[in-house]
Amino acid sequence: MPGFGGEPGTFRILHVSTGNVCRSPITERLTRHALSDRLGDTRGLLVESAGTWGHEGAPMEAHAATVLADFGADPAGFTGRELLDEHVIRADLVLTATRDHRAQVISMGHSAGLRTFTLKEFTRLVRAIDPATLPDPEPDGAVVERARALVRAAAALRGWLLAPSPEADEVHDPYGAPITYFRSVGEEIQQALDPVVTALTGVPAARA
Repeated sequence: MPGFGGEPGTFRILHVSTGNVCRSPITERLTRHALSDRLGDTRGLLVESAGTWGHEGAPMEAHAATVLADFGADPAGFTGRELLDEHVIRADLVLTATRDHRAQVISMGHSAGLRTFTLKEFTRLVRAIDPATLPDPEPDGAVVERARALVRAAAALRGWLLAPSPEADEVHDPYGAPITYFRSVGEEIQQALDPVVTALTGVPAARA
């Protein structure tokens, strides 16, 4: 079964924030880093990002790059992008920083509602899914099928597993804040991503 963008054998994750210079670059590069650590390569899982008011062609914020380096992820070569219809059309999973971003993506159409979540919302739903109900990730190409099954299962749970508070699904914007705040946002994103990447790949993070 091809993805929404008609790309057989691939699963495209799109991270969305406002300017695409702070939160979504951090989330994109941390996701890539985690996938590489656990799988050795992406195995058809493609990760990108964009901003609802994206600074097209801009580098990521210096503090964001520092946070990525702290986690051992690579900030090099990043350029900001404005969120376009084609990005949403191609995406198999859209993970946003806030509920407002989620609403903006869904308002673009393209049947995006069932595959668009805030990052923290998706984490909460994924934690409630029994990994044994997902396809085995080991056979060739099976990670992509596992990822698609995970999105379907999360969408089915959404109306049943509500956030404890509206704030629980938000990752706040660190733009203009000191490096200490960027680091706290980076840690927040990392903690939200960990169970998601584990569910996608079937491989838990190595513990020190």
